[in-house]
Amino acid sequence: MSEFDTSNSAVREAMEYDLVIVGGGPAGLSAAIHAKQLASARDREISVCVLEKGSEIGAHILSGAVMDPRALTELFPDWQERGAPLNTPVSTDQFLFLTEQKAYQFPNWILPACFKNEGNYIISLAHLTRWLGTQAEALGVDVFPGFAAAEILYTEQGAVRGVATGSMGISKSGTPGDHFQLGMELHAKYTLFAEGARGHLGKQLMQRFDLNRGRDPQSYGLGIKELWEVKPEEHHPGLVVHTAGWPLDAQTYGGSFLYHFGTNLVAVGLVVGLSYKNPYLSPFEEFQRYKLHPAIRPTFEGGKRLEYGARAIAAGGLNSLPQTVFPGGALIGCDAGYLNASRIKGSHAAIKTGMLAADAAVNAIAENRANDILSAYPSAFENSWLHTELNQARNFKPWMAKGLYLGTAMVGLEQKLLGGNPPWTIHNRRADHECLEPAAQHRPIDYPKPDGKITFDRLSSVFISNTNHAEDQPAHLTLKDASVPVQVNLKTYAGPEQRYCPAGVYEYVEKNGESQLQINAQNCVHCKSCDIKDPTQNIIWITPEGGGGPNYSSM
Repeated sequence: MSEFDTSNSAVREAMEYDLVIVGGGPAGLSAAIHAKQLASARDREISVCVLEKGSEIGAHILSGAVMDPRALTELFPDWQERGAPLNTPVSTDQFLFLTEQKAYQFPNWILPACFKNEGNYIISLAHLTRWLGTQAEALGVDVFPGFAAAEILYTEQGAVRGVATGSMGISKSGTPGDHFQLGMELHAKYTLFAEGARGHLGKQLMQRFDLNRGRDPQSYGLGIKELWEVKPEEHHPGLVVHTAGWPLDAQTYGGSFLYHFGTNLVAVGLVVGLSYKNPYLSPFEEFQRYKLHPAIRPTFEGGKRLEYGARAIAAGGLNSLPQTVFPGGALIGCDAGYLNASRIKGSHAAIKTGMLAADAAVNAIAENRANDILSAYPSAFENSWLHTELNQARNFKPWMAKGLYLGTAMVGLEQKLLGGNPPWTIHNRRADHECLEPAAQHRPIDYPKPDGKITFDRLSSVFISNTNHAEDQPAHLTLKDASVPVQVNLKTYAGPEQRYCPAGVYEYVEKNGESQLQINAQNCVHCKSCDIKDPTQNIIWITPEGGGGPNYSSM
């Protein structure tokens, strides 16, 4: 039991578990499931808890997604019989290079293996995550949606001993409101962190234990996605389309996807590397105008937009992978950065790393160990097929950061001619926030106004993400120094946060003849772009009250 700062007499209750997992996505749920599977196979009991900040399992899950089922098959060899929602196998791959008016298709024979999707499935990752949630609960995992892990707890020796959930009902003034509910402590022998890319607590752990020492800075992309119901004649189940080129310039990393699945459903999205230089660039507006391309627009004419969302992805790969273990716990899935950017896939890596960490934790618990370093986890990863896959793709993001044409040529050389085994390693030395250049070096970009049929504005987009935060709560988008936005960001970079945010959270307004930054925290879809791209790293994203944020149905 420990004291809580809201009042001098408040004492948090505590629950004890063998294994606490922060994050109810594919990595966290797979870790919980596999821990229970392993314990059952040994006729042992293990107590496992999963905390999920979303209002329900899957509410915060957003991905393309084309899924490689390899890791899922390891977790559940009978996943088809169990009804896992992998219903649309990939039937056709297309890779297009776009100019402003033309589309040129690469012949499939020239594409490296990483761009081919035979044997994969087009899915809703939110649906798969909900299915994993039911499997976990059936095995006896305690799954707690709507509870955000807000604080890491440590032993006197400095090892992680669990987490505390955020208190509910705190007013903007920082005092308990009418519906105040004190947070709870969850103590564990081991704690696994599976928060997704740029995890709030994962970021703290990296700093406290210096987990990024000797690694390249992490590289991120912002993925913006819409789900559409299109006309039957425009629907081609199993078709996977990826593009490079327009609307992004040749020096800005990124690309798009269109995935046809289900009943007349198309998932469309654009990934923009957050290492871009031009402060006038707006990933949201680039995505909207992308849909107007002559080769893309016909898919959506006469269709209906169903959902919208955005999320950062950790794209640095193996070179940027931090040390993943520390006393008392481990980072798994995208909280560590296992996504394979060359394949635009991370869910199989999330599942695999969740399983590897669970195996290490269960073995340690069986040996009556607790709160020490799970060294078996990184060792198992280094001997796994996932390490082989990521090692083959280790140069993808560093090459693409050098520009579309050189990057494409070198990735083609490495992947096609050298089989993903080049005798060299290319490194990235700059963090994304260091890449933004002063506005004086660039021209504003003239984006077309939304037509309300194919293209849309931010606020109508946020509306269909079903994003909601309790209004009377402290803002979860915090500033180290309130003067920096106007004195630095606005003066030097023309206020880039009002463009890189895909949800209209940040806007500059005039008050008493002076500019000031207004933060509309209630719009936040938890993409983490501000925490990543802010040029002075003055914006710090912290976890809001549990249950807040987007409520995605099928993303």
